[in-house]
Amino acid sequence: MRPILPNLEIITPSFGSSFSFSKYDENANNNANHWHYHPEIELVFVNGGSGKRQIGSHISYYTDGDLILIGSNLPHCGFTNEQTGNKNETVIQMKPDFLGNDFFDISEMTNIRNLFNQAKSGISFLGETKKDIGTKIEAMEEQSQLERLLSMLSILNELELSKESIVLNAKGFSMEMEMQDNDRVNVIFNYVKDNFQEHITLEEVAVLVSMTVPSFCRYFKKITNKTFTHFVNDYRLVHASKLLAEKPISITEICFESGFNNFSYFNKSFKEFTGKSASQYRQELRSILK
Repeated sequence: MRPILPNLEIITPSFGSSFSFSKYDENANNNANHWHYHPEIELVFVNGGSGKRQIGSHISYYTDGDLILIGSNLPHCGFTNEQTGNKNETVIQMKPDFLGNDFFDISEMTNIRNLFNQAKSGISFLGETKKDIGTKIEAMEEQSQLERLLSMLSILNELELSKESIVLNAKGFSMEMEMQDNDRVNVIFNYVKDNFQEHITLEEVAVLVSMTVPSFCRYFKKITNKTFTHFVNDYRLVHASKLLAEKPISITEICFESGFNNFSYFNKSFKEFTGKSASQYRQELRSILK
Protein backbone atom coordinates (compact mmCIF):
# COMPACT_ATOMS: atom_id res chain seq x y z
CA MET A 1 0.00 0.00 0.00
CA ARG A 2 1.44 3.37 -1.03
CA PRO A 3 1.02 5.99 1.72
CA ILE A 4 -0.56 9.38 1.25
CA LEU A 5 1.89 12.27 1.09
CA PRO A 6 2.10 14.35 4.27
CA ASN A 7 -0.17 17.33 4.60
CA LEU A 8 1.15 20.86 4.80
CA GLU A 9 -1.52 22.16 7.15
CA ILE A 10 -2.73 25.68 6.42
CA ILE A 11 -3.54 27.50 9.65
CA THR A 12 -5.40 30.79 9.98
CA PRO A 13 -5.43 32.80 13.23
CA SER A 14 -8.58 32.87 15.32
CA PHE A 15 -10.87 35.80 14.51
CA GLY A 16 -9.43 39.04 15.89
CA SER A 17 -6.24 37.32 17.08
CA SER A 18 -2.62 36.97 15.97
CA PHE A 19 -2.59 33.21 16.67
CA SER A 20 -4.92 30.23 16.45
CA PHE A 21 -6.73 28.84 19.52
CA SER A 22 -8.82 25.65 19.17
CA LYS A 23 -10.41 23.42 21.80
CA TYR A 24 -11.76 19.97 20.95
CA ASP A 25 -13.97 17.68 23.01
CA GLU A 26 -12.51 14.20 23.49
CA ASN A 27 -11.20 12.89 20.13
CA ALA A 28 -12.76 15.52 17.85
CA ASN A 29 -9.39 16.76 16.55
CA ASN A 30 -9.19 15.08 13.14
CA ASN A 31 -5.42 15.54 12.74
CA ALA A 32 -4.70 12.41 14.80
CA ASN A 33 -4.61 10.00 11.88
CA HIS A 34 -2.12 11.61 9.53
CA TRP A 35 1.30 13.19 9.49
CA HIS A 36 1.32 16.92 8.98
CA TYR A 37 3.57 19.92 9.44
CA HIS A 38 3.20 23.69 9.36
CA PRO A 39 5.33 26.81 9.84
CA GLU A 40 3.48 27.60 13.08
CA ILE A 41 4.85 26.63 16.49
CA GLU A 42 2.23 24.47 18.23
CA LEU A 43 1.38 24.16 21.93
CA VAL A 44 -0.91 21.22 22.74
CA PHE A 45 -2.57 20.37 26.03
CA VAL A 46 -4.25 16.96 26.22
CA ASN A 47 -6.48 16.86 29.31
CA GLY A 48 -6.26 13.31 30.68
CA GLY A 49 -6.01 10.03 28.85
CA SER A 50 -3.04 8.19 27.38
CA GLY A 51 -1.69 7.57 23.90
CA LYS A 52 1.18 7.68 21.44
CA ARG A 53 3.35 10.73 21.02
CA GLN A 54 5.19 10.88 17.69
CA ILE A 55 7.09 14.03 16.81
CA GLY A 56 9.83 13.95 14.20
CA SER A 57 11.76 10.73 14.76
CA HIS A 58 10.79 10.62 18.44
CA ILE A 59 8.19 8.03 19.50
CA SER A 60 6.91 7.56 23.06
CA TYR A 61 3.81 6.86 25.13
CA TYR A 62 2.17 9.39 27.46
CA THR A 63 -0.17 8.83 30.40
CA ASP A 64 -2.46 11.18 32.36
CA GLY A 65 -2.56 13.72 29.56
CA ASP A 66 0.24 15.66 27.91
CA LEU A 67 1.60 19.17 27.38
CA ILE A 68 3.77 19.48 24.28
CA LEU A 69 5.49 22.32 22.42
CA ILE A 70 6.30 21.57 18.77
CA GLY A 71 8.61 23.72 16.68
CA SER A 72 8.04 25.17 13.24
CA ASN A 73 7.80 22.61 10.39
CA LEU A 74 8.45 19.69 12.75
CA PRO A 75 6.24 16.86 11.39
CA HIS A 76 3.94 15.11 13.83
CA CYS A 77 0.74 13.13 14.20
CA GLY A 78 -2.17 14.19 16.35
CA PHE A 79 -2.15 12.94 19.93
CA THR A 80 -5.74 11.86 20.55
CA ASN A 81 -8.12 9.33 19.03
CA GLU A 82 -11.07 7.18 20.06
CA GLN A 83 -8.84 5.08 22.35
CA THR A 84 -7.08 7.94 24.15
CA GLY A 85 -9.76 8.55 26.78
CA ASN A 86 -8.96 12.27 27.14
CA LYS A 87 -11.54 14.84 28.28
CA ASN A 88 -10.54 17.43 25.71
CA GLU A 89 -7.60 18.79 23.74
CA THR A 90 -6.52 22.41 23.31
CA VAL A 91 -4.25 23.44 20.43
CA ILE A 92 -2.55 26.83 20.12
CA GLN A 93 -0.64 27.62 16.92
CA MET A 94 1.47 30.70 16.29
CA LYS A 95 4.00 31.77 13.67
CA PRO A 96 7.51 32.33 15.10
CA ASP A 97 7.09 36.04 14.27
CA PHE A 98 3.36 36.26 15.11
CA LEU A 99 3.87 39.59 16.90
CA GLY A 100 6.04 41.13 14.21
CA ASN A 101 9.54 40.63 12.85
CA ASP A 102 11.37 42.40 15.67
CA PHE A 103 9.15 41.84 18.73
CA PHE A 104 10.97 38.76 20.01
CA ASP A 105 14.35 40.49 19.61
CA ILE A 106 13.69 42.82 22.54
CA SER A 107 15.41 41.92 25.81
CA GLU A 108 12.17 41.13 27.67
CA MET A 109 11.51 38.28 25.21
CA THR A 110 14.82 36.45 25.80
CA ASN A 111 13.15 33.54 27.62
CA ILE A 112 10.51 33.02 24.95
CA ARG A 113 13.12 33.29 22.20
CA ASN A 114 15.12 30.54 23.94
CA LEU A 115 11.98 28.42 24.30
CA PHE A 116 11.17 28.70 20.58
CA ASN A 117 14.70 27.60 19.79
CA GLN A 118 14.38 24.51 22.03
CA ALA A 119 10.98 23.74 20.49
CA LYS A 120 12.70 22.87 17.20
CA SER A 121 13.29 19.46 18.78
CA GLY A 122 9.87 19.18 20.48
CA ILE A 123 9.40 19.53 24.27
CA SER A 124 7.13 17.59 26.64
CA PHE A 125 6.29 19.16 30.01
CA LEU A 126 5.63 17.06 33.10
CA GLY A 127 4.38 17.14 36.68
CA GLU A 128 3.00 20.34 38.18
CA THR A 129 3.96 22.32 35.07
CA LYS A 130 1.67 20.18 32.93
CA LYS A 131 -1.17 20.52 35.43
CA ASP A 132 -0.81 24.26 36.13
CA ILE A 133 -0.17 25.38 32.55
CA GLY A 134 -2.93 23.10 31.29
CA THR A 135 -5.42 24.88 33.58
CA LYS A 136 -4.24 28.28 32.32
CA ILE A 137 -4.49 27.17 28.68
CA GLU A 138 -8.07 25.98 29.13
CA ALA A 139 -8.98 29.25 30.89
CA MET A 140 -7.98 31.14 27.72
CA GLU A 141 -11.16 29.90 26.03
CA GLU A 142 -13.26 32.45 27.97
CA GLN A 143 -10.82 35.35 27.70
CA SER A 144 -10.90 38.38 25.41
CA GLN A 145 -8.37 38.57 22.57
CA LEU A 146 -6.04 40.88 24.50
CA GLU A 147 -6.29 38.74 27.65
CA ARG A 148 -5.48 35.66 25.56
CA LEU A 149 -2.38 37.30 24.15
CA LEU A 150 -1.14 38.35 27.59
CA SER A 151 -1.87 34.84 28.91
CA MET A 152 -0.01 33.31 25.97
CA LEU A 153 3.12 35.37 26.62
CA SER A 154 2.99 34.55 30.34
CA ILE A 155 2.53 30.82 29.65
CA LEU A 156 5.46 30.74 27.21
CA ASN A 157 7.68 32.48 29.75
CA GLU A 158 6.68 29.99 32.48
CA LEU A 159 7.39 27.06 30.17
CA GLU A 160 10.92 28.32 29.50
CA LEU A 161 11.56 28.62 33.25
CA SER A 162 10.15 25.17 34.06
CA LYS A 163 12.54 22.41 35.12
CA GLU A 164 9.90 19.74 34.42
CA SER A 165 10.51 19.13 30.74
CA ILE A 166 11.99 16.64 28.30
CA VAL A 167 13.46 17.60 24.91
CA LEU A 168 12.01 14.90 22.67
CA ASN A 169 14.39 14.96 19.72
CA ALA A 170 17.67 15.98 21.31
CA LYS A 171 19.47 13.26 19.35
CA GLY A 172 16.96 12.79 16.60
CA PHE A 173 15.38 14.76 13.83
CA SER A 174 17.30 17.28 11.77
CA MET A 175 15.43 20.56 11.40
CA GLU A 176 17.69 21.86 8.64
CA MET A 177 15.91 19.87 5.94
CA GLU A 178 14.88 21.01 2.52
CA MET A 179 11.14 20.69 1.84
CA GLN A 180 11.89 17.69 -0.40
CA ASP A 181 13.52 15.96 2.60
CA ASN A 182 10.58 16.87 4.79
CA ASP A 183 8.16 15.26 2.36
CA ARG A 184 10.36 12.21 1.82
CA VAL A 185 10.81 11.48 5.52
CA ASN A 186 7.11 11.91 6.13
CA VAL A 187 6.31 9.40 3.37
CA ILE A 188 8.54 6.94 5.23
CA PHE A 189 6.95 7.73 8.59
CA ASN A 190 3.47 7.32 7.15
CA TYR A 191 4.40 3.95 5.73
CA VAL A 192 5.76 2.72 9.06
CA LYS A 193 2.67 4.01 10.88
CA ASP A 194 0.40 2.08 8.52
CA ASN A 195 2.46 -1.11 8.26
CA PHE A 196 4.50 -1.58 11.45
CA GLN A 197 2.56 -4.71 12.43
CA GLU A 198 3.79 -6.42 9.26
CA HIS A 199 7.28 -7.31 8.09
CA ILE A 200 8.81 -4.21 6.45
CA THR A 201 11.82 -4.63 4.17
CA LEU A 202 14.39 -2.00 3.34
CA GLU A 203 13.77 -2.71 -0.33
CA GLU A 204 10.09 -1.76 -0.25
CA VAL A 205 10.70 1.47 1.67
CA ALA A 206 13.62 2.47 -0.56
CA VAL A 207 11.35 2.06 -3.61
CA LEU A 208 8.78 4.41 -2.02
CA VAL A 209 11.30 7.25 -2.04
CA SER A 210 13.01 6.26 -5.32
CA MET A 211 16.35 5.35 -3.77
CA THR A 212 18.64 2.34 -3.72
CA VAL A 213 18.83 0.46 -0.41
CA PRO A 214 22.39 1.66 0.46
CA SER A 215 21.50 5.26 -0.40
CA PHE A 216 18.29 5.05 1.61
CA CYS A 217 20.09 3.65 4.67
CA ARG A 218 22.68 6.42 4.60
CA TYR A 219 20.01 9.06 4.01
CA PHE A 220 17.70 7.92 6.80
CA LYS A 221 20.56 7.72 9.33
CA LYS A 222 21.76 11.21 8.37
CA ILE A 223 18.29 12.76 8.68
CA THR A 224 17.03 11.01 11.84
CA ASN A 225 20.24 9.85 13.55
CA LYS A 226 18.68 6.36 13.71
CA THR A 227 18.90 3.35 11.47
CA PHE A 228 15.61 2.46 9.80
CA THR A 229 15.45 -0.82 11.76
CA HIS A 230 15.96 1.09 15.01
CA PHE A 231 13.16 3.50 14.12
CA VAL A 232 10.69 0.70 13.25
CA ASN A 233 11.55 -1.18 16.45
CA ASP A 234 11.00 1.96 18.53
CA TYR A 235 7.58 2.40 16.90
CA ARG A 236 6.67 -1.22 17.69
CA LEU A 237 7.88 -0.92 21.29
CA VAL A 238 5.81 2.20 21.90
CA HIS A 239 2.78 0.39 20.49
CA ALA A 240 3.54 -2.48 22.86
CA SER A 241 3.66 0.01 25.76
CA LYS A 242 0.24 1.28 24.73
CA LEU A 243 -1.19 -2.25 24.56
CA LEU A 244 0.28 -3.15 27.96
CA ALA A 245 -1.52 -0.17 29.47
CA GLU A 246 -4.82 -0.52 27.64
CA LYS A 247 -5.52 -4.14 26.68
CA PRO A 248 -6.01 -7.10 29.06
CA ILE A 249 -4.24 -9.54 26.73
CA SER A 250 -1.17 -11.69 27.29
CA ILE A 251 2.34 -10.33 26.76
CA THR A 252 2.84 -12.95 24.06
CA GLU A 253 -0.15 -11.56 22.15
CA ILE A 254 1.16 -8.02 22.62
CA CYS A 255 4.50 -9.09 21.18
CA PHE A 256 2.93 -10.31 17.95
CA GLU A 257 0.33 -7.52 17.73
CA SER A 258 3.20 -5.03 17.86
CA GLY A 259 4.94 -6.52 14.84
CA PHE A 260 7.55 -8.70 16.55
CA ASN A 261 7.84 -12.33 15.50
CA ASN A 262 10.32 -13.43 18.16
CA PHE A 263 9.21 -13.33 21.80
CA SER A 264 12.69 -13.45 23.35
CA TYR A 265 13.88 -10.62 21.09
CA PHE A 266 10.78 -8.61 22.06
CA ASN A 267 11.49 -9.10 25.78
CA LYS A 268 15.12 -8.06 25.39
CA SER A 269 14.25 -5.03 23.24
CA PHE A 270 11.47 -3.87 25.56
CA LYS A 271 13.76 -3.96 28.60
CA GLU A 272 16.45 -2.02 26.74
CA PHE A 273 13.86 0.54 25.62
CA THR A 274 12.08 1.11 28.96
CA GLY A 275 14.53 -0.23 31.55
CA LYS A 276 11.84 -2.70 32.69
CA SER A 277 10.44 -6.04 31.63
CA ALA A 278 7.04 -5.97 29.93
CA SER A 279 5.35 -7.55 32.97
CA GLN A 280 7.00 -5.08 35.36
CA TYR A 281 6.03 -2.16 33.11
CA ARG A 282 2.40 -3.27 33.08
CA GLN A 283 2.31 -3.82 36.85
CA GLU A 284 3.83 -0.40 37.65
CA LEU A 285 1.54 1.37 35.20
CA ARG A 286 -1.55 -0.25 36.72
CA SER A 287 -0.52 0.92 40.18
CA ILE A 288 -0.09 4.49 38.88
CA LEU A 289 -3.42 4.56 37.07
CA LYS A 290 -5.49 3.12 39.93
